[in-house]
Amino acid sequence: MADLHFELVTPEKLVRSEDVHMVVVPGVEGDFGVMAGHAPVMTTLKDAEVRIYRTAGAAPESIRVTGGFAEVSDAGLAILAESVEG
Repeated sequence: MADLHFELVTPEKLVRSEDVHMVVVPGVEGDFGVMAGHAPVMTTLKDAEVRIYRTAGAAPESIRVTGGFAEVSDAGLAILAESVEG
């Protein structure tokens, strides 16, 4: 399966822009995994960790986000967070 283009942005800077295997997003209605080909969706984020899997079977890298929202589109996954740690 093709890689997912992932961007993590805060008001101050672009934190990440890379192709990854999967990202687990902490949506307010529950966590959900996003891979290439995911249906378009937009959600508000809860204060929690975004888990990034660079390749299939890899251990996740976690980045804590505070506030913001996530959008899945044909272009990939964009997370716009108020702030990040990690």
